[in-house]
Parts: sequence; structure tokens; C-alpha cells
Amino acid sequence: MSKSDPAASKKERNKTIRWVVTIFIITIVISGTISFASNELMSVSSVGVAFVILLVIIFIGIVFDIVGVAVTSADEKPFHSMAARKVTGAQEAIALLRNAERVSSICNDVVGDICGVVSGSASASIAAQLIVHFSGSVGQLVMLGMSALVAGLTVGGKAIGKTVAIGSCTQIVSTVGKIIWMFHHLPDLMKKKK
Repeated sequence: MSKSDPAASKKERNKTIRWVVTIFIITIVISGTISFASNELMSVSSVGVAFVILLVIIFIGIVFDIVGVAVTSADEKPFHSMAARKVTGAQEAIALLRNAERVSSICNDVVGDICGVVSGSASASIAAQLIVHFSGSVGQLVMLGMSALVAGLTVGGKAIGKTVAIGSCTQIVSTVGKIIWMFHHLPDLMKKKK
């Protein structure tokens, strides 16, 4: 098929449109679910527990960012060797690498950006709880401090994560492949335990 083939071009365009619509819907569902859950948890939590929840949200964003970068950086060849030796998760790792653009989009853009938005609202919720104990300009400083802390942790964590992801991309993709394999085979593993 030539690149100027109108049928192939239309098929590719339709595939892209379907992907964009799918990712749009997934983003809305995940974002709504995570935002609702974090708001509910924050409203009934003490400042300490809310801060731990905030750190977990930031950590999730960093971990998914690492996976997204690792998938786009890794080479497929070592995984073919692993698959030939029937190493657990090798086939799943190959599937991740062959869909690197989509995996990166989901990890970096969908989950990463959602965690960024949710951590921002979570930090505002924590700041609102703290402001009650302060008055005037001190309250503003608390709000600014929380925003700066969340931004610093997120950007700093992702910067370190990118370095780790590029340097250890094969190991990271292999680990994610094993995790996916475990989820696919969880019912079989549960039956074996019984």
C-alpha cells in the first residue's frame, strides 16, 4: 500500500479519531473517579492523613510518568530474547513497546495530568484546613506554600523519574510486563492457591 492511498489514509484518520475519542472518555471517567474519591477522603481526613493522600497522588503521577518514558526509551530486541526463553511478562512487554505512543499517552498525559490536577485540588483542601488556624497574610502564605510544595515535589520527582526511566528502561518495562502478566493470570493463580 502506498502512502498516498486514499483508503489507507482514511482508515488511519478514522483510527486516530477513535483513539482520541476513547482517550477523551477514559480521561473523563478516571478524572471524575479519582477527583471524587480524593475529595471524599480529604473531607473526612485529618491534615496529616490528607497530606499522606496528597503524597500518594503525587507518587502515582511520578510512577506513571516513569513508565511512560521507559516505554518510549526501551528497545524491543531484549524482550524477543526473553519471550523465546518464555520469561514471564516478556510478551506483555513487547505489546507495551509496540504501542509505545498510546502507552506513553495514557501514562504521561492521562494519569500524569489527572494526578497533577487532583494533587492541586488536594493541596488546596489541605491549605483550607490549615488556614482556619491562621489569619490574614499568614493564611495566604500557607496557600502559596502548599502550591509551591506540590509543584516542587511533582516537578522534582518527575525529573528524577525521567533519569531513572531512561537509564533503566529495560528493567522497568520488564517489571510492568510482569505486573500485567500477573493481572491477566490472576484468576489462574488464585485457583492454584485453592
